Amino acid sequence: MGADNIMTTEEFSILNVYGAQCDAEEYEAYHQDLNLLQIFDKLTAKWGKGIRRYFYFLPEDRKDEAYRRAVYGDVKKEAVYSALITFTKNLSDVEALRREKEKVSDPMQKAVWRVREEDAYYTVYEQLEREIAAANPDSEGMKRLLSVLHGILQSSEYRAKKERTGRILKEIRGLRFIITYDKERISVKLGEVEGAGAYEEWLDGISGEEASPLQNPFLAEIPVTDLERACLDMLEKRKPEFFRELEAVSKNKDGYEYPVLSRFEKEIPFYLSFCTFQRDMEKEGFAFAVPGTDEGKQMEAAGLYDLALAVASLASGRKVIPNDFRFEEGDRFFVLTGPNQGGKTTFARSLGQLIYFTKMGLDVPAVSANVPFFPGIQTHFSVEESVQTGRGKLMEELVRLAPMMKDRRRGSFVVINELFTTAANYDAQIMGKRVLKHFIELGCMGIYVTHLKELADEGNGVVSIRAELDENGFQTFKIRRGPAEDIAFAANQVNKYRLTYEQLKERL
Repeated sequence: MGADNIMTTEEFSILNVYGAQCDAEEYEAYHQDLNLLQIFDKLTAKWGKGIRRYFYFLPEDRKDEAYRRAVYGDVKKEAVYSALITFTKNLSDVEALRREKEKVSDPMQKAVWRVREEDAYYTVYEQLEREIAAANPDSEGMKRLLSVLHGILQSSEYRAKKERTGRILKEIRGLRFIITYDKERISVKLGEVEGAGAYEEWLDGISGEEASPLQNPFLAEIPVTDLERACLDMLEKRKPEFFRELEAVSKNKDGYEYPVLSRFEKEIPFYLSFCTFQRDMEKEGFAFAVPGTDEGKQMEAAGLYDLALAVASLASGRKVIPNDFRFEEGDRFFVLTGPNQGGKTTFARSLGQLIYFTKMGLDVPAVSANVPFFPGIQTHFSVEESVQTGRGKLMEELVRLAPMMKDRRRGSFVVINELFTTAANYDAQIMGKRVLKHFIELGCMGIYVTHLKELADEGNGVVSIRAELDENGFQTFKIRRGPAEDIAFAANQVNKYRLTYEQLKERL
């Protein structure tokens, strides 16, 4: 690797351009508010919960995000995706050998399984290097991976270990015993019958009904039988040097794994899990797009939808309504008003998810999108009263809002959903305007969902958008620019509770 590379070979990470560890033990509030945890449940269903920690950790900066995005672009290519899927399957086979080795107690048998395990590990990575190189990846991350693999696989240390395990296995596979049963006596001697091949080959050559119950007795069970033990004891006396070498390999405390490759094994499922998930969702008709990150263009998206709702819809059959939006020049905050159950919270979540998946270097749930860089994500969704603390709903909201207001980081994307609903309207308006002013002064962008149409007064970067109703006063779940309307709220409530003139007349 060149001297200008940020990380050394030992620090290589397919997830972080600087080589930093990028896993987190706990999720953030915004993961829960944006329903990302439900998406993670879907991702981990096939890949295990261990990968969740990688989805909790945001990349460090623009360069780190771009690094991931480029890697994911390579992972989506069929040749790379297929190579990596094969790689993970082959690794699971190595792990299966490791588990089988732990089941046996005979030292000599355990040593043989250890050599098999090590040889399989080398084969897995040699195949990975060939297939990734043949796919001709474009990303810096995949090219670094090839550089790391080449450096390891061509090193004298690796080649010596590979040659040694290969030689031991070849000798083990070439072992032949002649077992003779005569007059209730079994005799065993080392060697082979002239012209005879492996026992398995002989079995394969037998046809007919008599062949079906036959199998190699040495493969029937994992534990070594008395006959096998007797064969091995005899062999050890005949080949003491070979068995000393076998024992030395099996007891090598340094092991055969390379820490940098072990890290890669843990990190690569981050991309594979999402790519597999994305492929499945696309088959169901849901769109994904590579987000543009052009700082010279306004933030916008077409066909944006709530991915968590889309996942839930697979079971419920509920229709998912996409939306378009655009922040014009000078726009800082959307203030979203409209009728209850009109799709306001869903739209706010979809906007937050758009930022999150862009920052993670993954494709976004939309037909197209352009998203500038945001250093962080902050969210505040309406909470219930806490039985444990005895605090009311308003106090719970203020307790959670306080650290957000104290955070002086500039330029984050902020999603606020229904603050101060239990306060008097006048007080809620004053507090709501202060919250908006605070984040706008910090250079943040975001969306504020509220029942207070007074907060939607346009000006100073605040833009009014609303959840629309159709001509009959029913929800369309479409979000459009426009002033908040009292009549829309009223019409929606009338329809919701069947209070139209005709409906009342019917009931009376």
